[in-house]
Amino acid sequence: MDYIEVAHKVNTLVNDFVWGPYMLVFLVGTGVHFTIYTGLFQVVRIKIWWKATFGQIFKKMSKEKLDDGNVTPFQAATMALAATIGTGNIVGVATAIYTGGPGAVFWMWVSGFFGMMLKYAEIVLAVKFRETDENGTHHGGPMYYIEKGLKLKWLAVIFAIFGTLASFGIGNMAQANTISLSLNQTFGIPLIVTGIVISALCLFVIIGGIKRLVSVAEKLVPFMAVFYFIGSIIVLAMNSTRLPGAFSVIFENAFSLRPVAGGVSGYVIMRAMRFGIARGVFSNEAGMGSAPIAHSASRAKDPVEQGLWGVFEVFVDTMIICTMSALVILTSGLYQGDLAGVPLVIASFSQSLGSIGGIFVTIALFCFAGSTILGWSYYGQQCLRYLTGDNRAVDIGYKTVFSLLIIVGAVGGLTFVWDISDTLNGLMAIPNLTALLLLNKMVISLTKEYITKRRLTSKRR
Repeated sequence: MDYIEVAHKVNTLVNDFVWGPYMLVFLVGTGVHFTIYTGLFQVVRIKIWWKATFGQIFKKMSKEKLDDGNVTPFQAATMALAATIGTGNIVGVATAIYTGGPGAVFWMWVSGFFGMMLKYAEIVLAVKFRETDENGTHHGGPMYYIEKGLKLKWLAVIFAIFGTLASFGIGNMAQANTISLSLNQTFGIPLIVTGIVISALCLFVIIGGIKRLVSVAEKLVPFMAVFYFIGSIIVLAMNSTRLPGAFSVIFENAFSLRPVAGGVSGYVIMRAMRFGIARGVFSNEAGMGSAPIAHSASRAKDPVEQGLWGVFEVFVDTMIICTMSALVILTSGLYQGDLAGVPLVIASFSQSLGSIGGIFVTIALFCFAGSTILGWSYYGQQCLRYLTGDNRAVDIGYKTVFSLLIIVGAVGGLTFVWDISDTLNGLMAIPNLTALLLLNKMVISLTKEYITKRRLTSKRR
């Protein structure tokens, strides 16, 4: 018996479930639940969350809202965004359009809209149930609110195991492979050279602890987001006459009930929904339980205060960056051909920017994938810390192995390993969503208290 083949078949079955229609309904449905019971918070309270996030980026948070932690709310958000904004924002969008058609973009927006409140709920609970060590550093995430809030230690352990293992694959090797392949294709740099350089840089950053990690994240994330946004805007300005057509084809295909062409079973609307929602969730990670781990390190005392960054985070990831990628691809018209993934994105940018397009996409992928590696190194580290305790030897061992696996990922040839890690990433959502639904009353109660407090403070003024 070929055990590898059997394992591959089992993994495929599990993967089809965790990224299949039932789980996607579970994910989006949970987001719908929090959207309804918080009174359409992401729309009705847009002034509150926008002012508390983007409006505070260039301001120092008042001392009343901070405690003795060592990470600011903005730094915690950039660390989470570092892991969230990755190849899914570029390659994932191209894949969604190629497999699900232009209509997938609309359903990606839908997942992002409800994902705002899903990530908000995760972060509120993570800050509420986090722990503080003897050095004043905060540690939190789904494993803590599952154990403390639900009293289900075994389920918390399962989440932590999934999170630790997923950090090596989807948050490490898959990202390293994307970087090495794009640099090799654009500049001819050998895969092994890219792997060694990225591995060394990663080890230098993560060995310095959370302070060095957030120091890099708070500089890299704004740069790469603005860099990609400006490049995309330039291309869209050059193709401005095609924008109405792009939006038209998105909505037309999003609700089309005609059969899929090319002998593929199903209807256009069903494929658009499946791949659009799946890519949206994969990109913004709302419901996966990963981002709350980073936000738990924030100095913010109020859980809702930090949760607002979750709304902002999904907005930036899906509504802005993913949308930019989608519109560039659709206005190019190249999505109707045989190109997919990175080649489709490069061709779409190159159509307007020439040879600079390939260089632009390569730089963007380097930044996006590189930031994801750094963010996921922290997620894996915190999940392992939960499982083993505050053990310095284990921590150093994890960081070393994590960095070395970047080289392995850069060289490639580990499709099966990546498939498993993709499954593990999806499996993280099951215990996390279970906890969110069972603790939903606490999230809703804290939200109402926060709104009431703001209203009373406003009247006093």
